[in-house]
Amino acid sequence: MKFSTRAIHAGQGADPTTGATIVPIYQTSTYTQDAVGEHKGFDYSRTVNPTRSALEAQLASLEDARFGSAFASGMAATAAVLNTLSAGDHAVVTDDLYGGTYRLFSRVLSRYGIDFTYVDMSDLDAVRAAVKPNTKMFWIETPTNPLLKLIDIEAICALRGQAVVVVDNTFASPYFQQPLSLGADIVVHSTTKYIGGHSDVVGGAALTNDRDLYDVIKFHQNAVGGVPGPHDAWLTMRGAKTLALRMREHARNAQAVAEFLEAHDDVARVYYPGLASHPQHALAKRQMSGFGGMVSFVLTGPQERALDFANRLQYFSLAESLGGVESLICHPARMTHGSIPKEDRERRGVTDGLLRLSVGIEDLDDLLDDLRTALAATPMPAGVS
Repeated sequence: MKFSTRAIHAGQGADPTTGATIVPIYQTSTYTQDAVGEHKGFDYSRTVNPTRSALEAQLASLEDARFGSAFASGMAATAAVLNTLSAGDHAVVTDDLYGGTYRLFSRVLSRYGIDFTYVDMSDLDAVRAAVKPNTKMFWIETPTNPLLKLIDIEAICALRGQAVVVVDNTFASPYFQQPLSLGADIVVHSTTKYIGGHSDVVGGAALTNDRDLYDVIKFHQNAVGGVPGPHDAWLTMRGAKTLALRMREHARNAQAVAEFLEAHDDVARVYYPGLASHPQHALAKRQMSGFGGMVSFVLTGPQERALDFANRLQYFSLAESLGGVESLICHPARMTHGSIPKEDRERRGVTDGLLRLSVGIEDLDDLLDDLRTALAATPMPAGVS
């Protein structure tokens, strides 16, 4: 089966009891057993639930993975994957990453004796220099959040030694990027974003082909209990059915938005892998089958201009998150990346003038008119070039 067919059919056969075409919402916490230890594969819904199992099979199929584990959020999935490490282990992490991931690593897991080194992973020499004898994991976001750097997954895998390579594939989605086929060991998603796609459910997932890694992740999924309820699983599964259709429109609109912004004199810089000006454009063409729906840019002028611009948009809602059918704009320094200390943010390029767009699937003309109107209403200050 090809991608769109798998999205609709993998793990989603007709219900054997009723023949229902769509997987039911098994809204139950427990299951009646025929005798002690004799049941139909389900005993307690924290451990396993039929609706969640269907979602896990669907998501694993989309990443060409053997095993899938669904979670109540992307951060719960991230925490479960990090539970494959132990005190004294070291992880090399991309320095441009989601603020919530940084917060989990730096303020929670570091207290339990796991060491993290943040490095520009688009620089392979810097990655090599960061490796230690106790390095057990490489944590990659590609494209990164919010600067949309590309990291060469195959190149990182070639130098990993015995370490596990994890790729947060949320920005690209499995439709545009397949990290496991490039050598990664685990793929993580915030399914809240493109996979769910409608801004109505929070979730996460971890996918792998490695049975041993899956067993550890599955153990922590049950032991810690950060699982989605059956209704959340059902909503995510429904959203994923149209992932291919939506991603094509997200990418088409984002390319046009990026080109529009890059051509505008008072836009200082645009970050989008689909632009020929992107420093890793060639890698993006090799590693991805499309460039995604995320665009970041810096307006010329003070921070106040960027904030004024964001407030004036009509169709780009000022909101956190991304990947829904509707367009969003956020100010990373104050919103998604506010948990990163200011000096660290700015050193990595997350300045107060940076804005991040999640380009939706509205009519392109309306989106461009919205941006054009907001730019005209917030002109570049006199004397700024």
